[in-house]
Amino acid sequence: MSQMRKGWTTGACAAAAARAAAARLAGQDWPDPVRIRLPKQVGADFGLALKEEGSGWAMAGVVKDAGDDPDVTHGALILARVEPGLPGSGLVFKAGLGLGTVTLPGLPIAVGEPAITPGPRAQIGANLTEFGADFIVTLAISNGAELAQKTMNARLGVVGGLSILGTTGVVTPYSSAAWIGAIHRAVDVARANGLEHIAAATGEASERAAARLHGLEAAALIDIGGFAGALLKYLKRHPVKRLTLSGGLAKISKLAAGNMDLHSKQSAVDMDFLAGLIDDPDLSRQVARANSAARALELAGGEPLASRVAERALDAARQFLDRPAIALDVLVCDRSGKVIGHAS
Repeated sequence: MSQMRKGWTTGACAAAAARAAAARLAGQDWPDPVRIRLPKQVGADFGLALKEEGSGWAMAGVVKDAGDDPDVTHGALILARVEPGLPGSGLVFKAGLGLGTVTLPGLPIAVGEPAITPGPRAQIGANLTEFGADFIVTLAISNGAELAQKTMNARLGVVGGLSILGTTGVVTPYSSAAWIGAIHRAVDVARANGLEHIAAATGEASERAAARLHGLEAAALIDIGGFAGALLKYLKRHPVKRLTLSGGLAKISKLAAGNMDLHSKQSAVDMDFLAGLIDDPDLSRQVARANSAARALELAGGEPLASRVAERALDAARQFLDRPAIALDVLVCDRSGKVIGHAS
């Protein structure tokens, strides 16, 4: 199997576009491709998809290449407009079209600031130093507002578009780091805004069920996918008063069996475990031979098995979390979002 191709973060693309614009502003020819330095002494070359200039400003654009990662921003045009700043002002960042603005506390960016995380800010600064220290850098992302609807930005209080992200500048295909980072930031935002009860769901239907049952607002809802352990581990250090875990039978049964990574590539539904939750010997044997969690649920009559799974998942999560002060409940939902098992 061939090795998957790595890509570049929005932060790296923004740094490249900003450097090209700053070079042109300094009177140099447009550098195309433009070479930048990233953390860990990584060098990278970026072709320019846009070059514009006027009196006292220059703007460059780079098309993001996420490699083989299914990144929502793959193919987006990242734009950087650079103009001189006031002496001693340092780097001043502004949000152009498609770049979000922070509206809630809890993120590593102040409220009212463009959604450019510290890593890209540092990368842009490092690649502009040879041209000076005082610049106004306005970043924009083509179709950023539309693309942001496919992300967690709105729940994190980032409105108007996407964020400029990336610590290293390099995107590793199918890396779990970005998703886990988003989970951490969602917890931070909830805590910073005084939300005492959060719900972590493995999918849309189970998320709706948790919100409906407990009357939770959007900022309290976290899409964890299969990263139950990553969430619980973070809550050990950054606790909330109450946590709801919600998901379908398959994923919640994995949690009940003691698995903290619920993705299909990391753990499988244990039919023998499900069979062991059923008292009737004949029915237990049938469940053990079932080819899916859905079939096991059908054989076992639905809610009685779902309730057992919820109870065992609650025990497993409570033991892993090891924070008695956090009130915990677990929901098991069907595909329509109906709660068929609840333990608290």
